[in-house]
Parts: sequence; structure tokens; C-alpha cells
Amino acid sequence: MKGNKFIALLAAAAARTPVAAAGLAFGFGRAMLLAAFVLLFAPVAGAAPLRIVAIGASNTYGWLISDQSTYPAVLQRMLREQGVDAEVINAGVVLDTTSKMLARLDFAVPEGTDIVILQPGGNDLRFFGSKEQRAANIETMTRRLEDRAIKVIVYDEEIPRQYVWDGIHFTPAGHTMIATALLPRVMALISRRPDGPPAGGQAGRP
Repeated sequence: MKGNKFIALLAAAAARTPVAAAGLAFGFGRAMLLAAFVLLFAPVAGAAPLRIVAIGASNTYGWLISDQSTYPAVLQRMLREQGVDAEVINAGVVLDTTSKMLARLDFAVPEGTDIVILQPGGNDLRFFGSKEQRAANIETMTRRLEDRAIKVIVYDEEIPRQYVWDGIHFTPAGHTMIATALLPRVMALISRRPDGPPAGGQAGRP
């Protein structure tokens, strides 16, 4: 009842003052436009970032260097400089072999991951594993991830000696070199999306 009396009083005031009525209508229209704008763009603002997981051993973990100097951290910064809202998770474990990476794969790569960077390292051969088993483990991990609709980049290149400080582990410059090499490969996967990112725009998931 009180609501009806208020509406009646408001209508009467509007009838006596046409200018006030016009102002009221204009204000209501602006409020409706603002509400529509918020509803339209809210899903974009809350969109999840591109999620990348880097799996490897000590050279992914970043042996004796700062967290921000590791190639996953450097790659994340590079992607964001390209306008890609990306989160690169460092899942490196010191002394890991490809068999151990395979054993923890499902745990290390959570649901919602878009891309995995697999850096298998050289511990298999250091710990008396075989090249054949190493290759088989890499193939199994790749297939298992692709079965989950996750894109896979295997980074298994030889690293020049100037980027290795003890014959095994990468220097900060080595990590930057790896991130630089990975950047175009990640961008290529993103651009293959059906709704690939516009030039200079923010990219989402592949």
C-alpha cells in the first residue's frame, strides 16, 4: 500500500512539473544503460587467464637462481607484454626423471590447463636410464595430455655452453634464452584458436 501511494505522489509531481518528469525519465534511462553495460562486459572482466604449466627437473625449477629468473616466470612476463593474460606455473622438481614426471603428471597439471611445456632434461641418462625409455615416457606424457585437450610443447633442445654455469644447470641468461624461444611457439598455439586473438589484443585460451 505504501509503495502504491509513493508511485501516485511521484506521478502527480511529474504531471505538475514536466521538466522534472523528463529529468526522471533521462536518469532512469541512463541507469538502465549502465546496468546493460555491466551485464554485457562482466564475463569478459572475469575471464580466466591462459594457464600454462611447465614440467621438468632442476632446469625448470631454477637451480640456484631466483624464482623470477626461471624461464616460466620470464615467459609469463613476455606473454603479458604481448597482451596475453597468462599464468605460467612452475612445476619443476629437482632430480626428476621422465618416469617421475609421468608418475606425477595428473597431479602437476590441474583441470583447466591450456598448454603444457615439457622440458624432460637429462636426468634419465645420468641415473642410468635408457634413451628408449626416455622417449617412450615423453610420448606417453604427450598423448595423455592431448587426450585431455591440452596442447603440448616439448622443449628438448641442446643448450649452448655459455648458458650453463656448471655443465648442467642454466644461468639466468639461459632461462631468458629458453623463454624467448618458447614465446613464438606459445603464441602460435594461441593464434590457432577458432576465435584467435585480434592483433595487439588480449588473448584468451586456445
